[in-house]
Amino acid sequence: MEATTQVPLLTQAALIGLGEAGSLLAKGFVEAGLSVSAYDIKIHESTQAARMQERARDCGVTLHATLQEAIAGAQLIVSAVTASSAAEAAVQASAYLGTGQFFLDINSVSPATKRHDQAAVEASGAFYVESAVMAPVPPYGIKVPMLLGGPQAEPLAQALNRLGLQTRAVATNVGVASAIKMCRSVMIKGLEALTVECMTAARRYGAEQAVLESLAETFPSMGWTEQLPHYLISRVAEHGRRRAAEMREVVETLEDVHLDPIMASATARAQDALVDRMEALGITYPVDQKFDWPSFVDRLSKGEERKA
Repeated sequence: MEATTQVPLLTQAALIGLGEAGSLLAKGFVEAGLSVSAYDIKIHESTQAARMQERARDCGVTLHATLQEAIAGAQLIVSAVTASSAAEAAVQASAYLGTGQFFLDINSVSPATKRHDQAAVEASGAFYVESAVMAPVPPYGIKVPMLLGGPQAEPLAQALNRLGLQTRAVATNVGVASAIKMCRSVMIKGLEALTVECMTAARRYGAEQAVLESLAETFPSMGWTEQLPHYLISRVAEHGRRRAAEMREVVETLEDVHLDPIMASATARAQDALVDRMEALGITYPVDQKFDWPSFVDRLSKGEERKA
């Protein structure tokens, strides 16, 4: 679809997916003055329905029982589902989308998946714009940095920025923005996985302080003796399953340009492995207290000792 549209005036938005990212964006849109609706597949789960309704009320959005109802009349539809569900969400939405609607795909998936989604959405007459979310949505909310791509990326970026978002169009073709995100994830999520492995071993040997001091000397600006190790390990402990799914999209991204994804594959396994250990030991992420990596690692070690 050619880039011929003017900057749209957005007054109504719809979220597909009301998880952590979706709910924060929905709340931000409401605060920016938009009328917001939402659909989440969990509304059909008896154990999740009440929670989803409560989340929608907290965000100030109308939660619908069907995808068709949620996106009807919305100028902007934001897909904020899991990586494994992104393609399915685009295909399902395409059955109800129409001319002039903008479909913003913020999911962390490969360029190939984004182009697949683009084809499905644009067959309906709607505009497809990919987004690469370049930081955790909390605590930024709608101000989280986003890179946009596609023929309509520039006009949509201008419209979103008028609402207080921080977006930047980087390409008129779909795939570039997601490639930036996927390639960056090789480093960022790889560093998280390496930190889990490095500091768990160092803690068990009683060598963690010396290791951290050595890392701080080599990389003095990163904060190795301050908050960095707490943050990196907490990301895996809290979101490892989702991050592993994203790394499998990174694997596909690398394979599509004929690279052997050695490190990306290992990172996906490492992210999943920590969550597997936590589940096997009945350890949950400590949401009500500040994350402390040595205490967390000790809990894992003690749990494994009891099971041995």
